[in-house]
Amino acid sequence: MNEVNHRSVKTNGITMHIAEAGSGPLVLLCHGFPECWYSWRHQLPALAEAGFWAVAPDQRGYGRTDCPQAVGAYNIFQLVGDMLGVVKALGAPTTVIVGHDWGAPVAWSAALLRPDVFRALALLSVPYRPRSAVRPSELMRALAGNRVFYQEYFQTPGKAESELDAAPDKSIRAILYSAAGDAAPAQRWRYLFESNERLFDTVSLPEKLPAWLTEKDVEFYAAEFRRTGFRGGLNWYRNIDFNWEMTPFLDGARPSQPALFIAGEKDPVIEFYGPAYQTLENALPNLKKKTLLPGAGHWIQQERPQEVNRLLTDFLKSL
Repeated sequence: MNEVNHRSVKTNGITMHIAEAGSGPLVLLCHGFPECWYSWRHQLPALAEAGFWAVAPDQRGYGRTDCPQAVGAYNIFQLVGDMLGVVKALGAPTTVIVGHDWGAPVAWSAALLRPDVFRALALLSVPYRPRSAVRPSELMRALAGNRVFYQEYFQTPGKAESELDAAPDKSIRAILYSAAGDAAPAQRWRYLFESNERLFDTVSLPEKLPAWLTEKDVEFYAAEFRRTGFRGGLNWYRNIDFNWEMTPFLDGARPSQPALFIAGEKDPVIEFYGPAYQTLENALPNLKKKTLLPGAGHWIQQERPQEVNRLLTDFLKSL
């Protein structure tokens, strides 16, 4: 069994905590919201065993990595700069970048902006969406109609934090359960909700944790967020319009690197980004495989670790 080791590196003006295992070609694992390196706990030893150097950072605003206060510190250029800085700090010439949830836009942006460094990409849960001609906040409102899309709810600083920070254990338990494939239909996360509802009205607390999630797992995440709060992760969402405004040069851009896509059949993201999933072969011209795992939800690498490990390993060995 390959041991997971921890250390910090300097990157892009911040100190970033990384978890790593193995040696060989570098594979960078980028987590999403509300997670940290720990979401890759099943992949780190498996990829190491397969002959790769697997590295999972706590991205900025999370875990043991620095959490800048300014909202603007979390724009896509800083997030990509962080990953580039990690690669350089590790002394690797290139890497494969893997992203889940918010880590997916970081991965594809890195691939678009620095194809010389990020030689291949794997996206989990969130399919690549080429830059729209319409501002993201306008797209949100069009999607929601008379209701509120969850990313719109996150826009006001302090609003979602006041709910999530009040009880991190409850927050993690409800979010991880409600977006998982195990959630009962009536308890599934509602990403569209009424204007008078709060975030916690859209998720459910499980009577019993699903088999893939233990009390130890919940406590690990909760302890991290008790220390940091949720503000850093929420600030990523508050840069969506800024990221769009700053990237007109990416209109029509398609990552040309070899690519892999994995998601759960019951992932709500596949529901609201359905058109992007359906046309992914056009958006990623070098897409090697596109897989939906039956019965799985949003937390794909935690819910279905063995299948994800196999798919990732097969992809990495094919490069």
